[in-house]
Amino acid sequence: MHRFLRRVRDAVRDWVRSAPGTYVWLAILLVTTIVMRQMAPDTLDAFLGDRSTNIHALSTHPFRVLVQSALWIDGSGWLPYAVLYTLFHAPAERWLGTGRWLLVLGTAHIGATYISEGALLWAIRHGHAPVSMVNTLDVGVSYALAGVVAVLTYRFAHPWRYVYAAGVLVVYGAPLITGRTFTDLGHFASVLIGLACFPVTRNRPGADWDPLAALRRAWAAVAPVR
Repeated sequence: MHRFLRRVRDAVRDWVRSAPGTYVWLAILLVTTIVMRQMAPDTLDAFLGDRSTNIHALSTHPFRVLVQSALWIDGSGWLPYAVLYTLFHAPAERWLGTGRWLLVLGTAHIGATYISEGALLWAIRHGHAPVSMVNTLDVGVSYALAGVVAVLTYRFAHPWRYVYAAGVLVVYGAPLITGRTFTDLGHFASVLIGLACFPVTRNRPGADWDPLAALRRAWAAVAPVR
């Protein structure tokens, strides 16, 4: 039992070390989530509002809010993001390398923010949304996550690549059709940006991953010998 626990500990340690950016980011999000829990609701709204990538902030201090908005979770718990980061960000960073991974998530975060807020600005100017929405709250890490989820399409072998891509488009496209909010548009834009990052994935080791073959190898490793 002790040997098994040591193997699990070593495997977890090696996994975390292989994706340093992912887990440093998660650690920051844990701290900021704890800070949020200590604030009164009115104080929290004002605090996050100062770090929101809304129309007003993007027109006055864009760099600051684009960075700060990626360090806070928009009201959700930290644990679900820990799971999602481990399932998507960590494999992407391990595969692409930290630099390329940062390029993909940064492009998705910034690009989707400007696309969604630009659409909201158009709606305000044409009377489809109230003027007060120039100060709407918009923080969180979901745009970057959606872009990375999409770029992992190119990690899969054929035909799994098309199955995965179709699933991603459905998951992020359905809310855009049914909800049609500016954040739904931002998430779908993030997916398209992630898919457009194909050049970043070229010649990366470990591409063409076949999940069925991986399951067979895992089963062969644990199945009893007859």
